[in-house]
Amino acid sequence: MIGKYKIIDSDCHVNEPLAMWQEYLEPAYRDRAPIIGTAPAGQPTGLTDPWRYLTVGGEPIVAGLSRQYWQHAETELNNNGGVPDLAEFSSEAYLEAIAQIGSDIAFLYPTFGLWMLYIDCMESNLAGAYVRAYNNWLHNFCQLNPQILRGVGVVNQHDPKEMVSELQRIHQFGWQAVMLRPNPIKGRLLSDPLYEEFWAECARLKIAIAIHEGSHARVPSTGQDRFKTRFGIHASSVPMEHQLALIALIEGGVLERYPRLRFAFLESGCGWLPYWMWRLDREYEDLQWEMGDRLTMKPSEYIRRQVYIAVEPSEAHYISQIIDLIGSDRLLIGSDYPHIDFDPQVMYDMADLESTITAQTMGKIFWDNPCRFYGIN
Repeated sequence: MIGKYKIIDSDCHVNEPLAMWQEYLEPAYRDRAPIIGTAPAGQPTGLTDPWRYLTVGGEPIVAGLSRQYWQHAETELNNNGGVPDLAEFSSEAYLEAIAQIGSDIAFLYPTFGLWMLYIDCMESNLAGAYVRAYNNWLHNFCQLNPQILRGVGVVNQHDPKEMVSELQRIHQFGWQAVMLRPNPIKGRLLSDPLYEEFWAECARLKIAIAIHEGSHARVPSTGQDRFKTRFGIHASSVPMEHQLALIALIEGGVLERYPRLRFAFLESGCGWLPYWMWRLDREYEDLQWEMGDRLTMKPSEYIRRQVYIAVEPSEAHYISQIIDLIGSDRLLIGSDYPHIDFDPQVMYDMADLESTITAQTMGKIFWDNPCRFYGIN
């Protein structure tokens, strides 16, 4: 809590301990647990975060991060503004960190799982084993205080049938949200007909769907085919993969067929959304004949009805305009703790925007909107 505001952190992350894969993977897959591989040529060695060399089947889980990036990351991760160091990563340390950030509830997303669970060439059965291990570990991790630590489940996007069974399983945990990557997995967009049973089950169980990109993954990613720097790849892949996923969900008729599904786009800022609403509406004016009965409204109307988006305090100079364009009922905020982008002042900086944003709107962003998205009574 900060001042008068109770706060839900809509996008926090866990650091999955390397040892947990051996413990939580089913026996048949333990020999496929990720291991520390040999540092690629030219990479620094002996750093305190050896997970950067995690390999699955001999392949690094992270693609194309430079030596310069890792050296800078080493400095940044060791200077996190007084928030507890999660090198050992315990639930107790995490609760302490959440309190210092100022949050009352934190929804937890993967770190290494953002890469590891979505390697495009991975066998579907192995991906499923990793998914189950991660969800089981996270469920136990949250048990120290499940009112504060809220799990967001992952599913096996390599196998659409298995997505449904895992969704049902995490729902039995009491979890109310699931994370999907926006990228094509095994060539499938989010509009692929093979996902239809999954969308139907999300609607039946009232599960919220969080779309979360992570650059340098071994899946098709915007910018990864043309840039070699973290600057170029991260700047392009995160918002643009979200933009493309939103097209797939609209153009493919998912939002039309499932009007009660709730989607959130996290960690990409909110500035792109008004432009994308205009752009898609403009295209629809000329090309709605292509859509047939998959769309019965303008794209912007689906977005206003079903889509949430996370804002950044550094977007302060245009947040009021965003609110004018899309309203205040669909905005969330996340800290991204404990990633390199994390700012320990993020919630305090947001609360300082009262001169730009009304207290009523601030209360929506911090509490009311995430309650609606995540299904908290």
